[in-house]
Amino acid sequence: MKTFWIRTASATVYALLFIGSIFSGRLIGNDNIGILILSAFALFVALGCTFEYFRIAEMQNNHPNKPLGYFFTTLMVLVPSLLPLCINETDEGSVFGFTLITLFAALLFVSLPITLIRELWRNSEHPFGDALHTLLPAIYCALPLGLMSILHYEFNILMMCIIMVWVNDSFAYMGGSLFGKHKMWPKHSPGKTWEGTAIGVAACVAVGIFVGPLFNAFPHHPIGWPAWLMLALVCSIIGTLGDLVESMLKRSVGLKDSGNIMPGHGGFLDRFDSLLMIIPFATLIAMLALVLYY
Repeated sequence: MKTFWIRTASATVYALLFIGSIFSGRLIGNDNIGILILSAFALFVALGCTFEYFRIAEMQNNHPNKPLGYFFTTLMVLVPSLLPLCINETDEGSVFGFTLITLFAALLFVSLPITLIRELWRNSEHPFGDALHTLLPAIYCALPLGLMSILHYEFNILMMCIIMVWVNDSFAYMGGSLFGKHKMWPKHSPGKTWEGTAIGVAACVAVGIFVGPLFNAFPHHPIGWPAWLMLALVCSIIGTLGDLVESMLKRSVGLKDSGNIMPGHGGFLDRFDSLLMIIPFATLIAMLALVLYY
């Protein structure tokens, strides 16, 4: 019983921080400040995910360049977060926004060469592996969290992503507990079953089709049910694969949890594994929806 209450308390704090950061702009009546609050939360999570990733990489006898890795992680969160604030209807804002995009692209293109050149002074036994482990958290962890700030303007899509991840996880767990017989991926996640996964996907699709359109009362750009169906499939299928990817990462070094930031729930990567995979696809769906419906 004590464990249950610990898990409940930590989950409540997590939910309040996450949902509160998303709603903050609407609560205070200023979307720009809301994006900054969401960006601060996203950066905190991204740095936590990067810390856990580096710990796992070091357990595999890798030696990522941590200062450079944290720099690229910070860059990947802050630039997409600040971009919506810089692009507005004025010519000055558009020029500044274009400059920011150009700078971000330039730094992205030179990130690998910079990391490899830095390896010349580190005397590493595996310079290419260490360089890749230095950059991977910025792409795997930080970029999706930075994209959340862009999705902040498509409030309906971002909130439905969170809801559908929770629905998928909950129904997959319950379905697997009641009807699960066939293991889905025993090597990486022994508890997952095909039956539970199918029930999670079905529940997620139902929520996407019937609940998603209700959120069209809130956003800047309402979208049609085909986009909600596509998002539901992404949240259920890609979200499940994201969970498996993180499990693969942990089990490669024999870890049960990536960390212990949340008592009873694990670390940053444990809590955000599905969203890290979903958000890039959700951003793509949002862009496609704007093209199709507007």
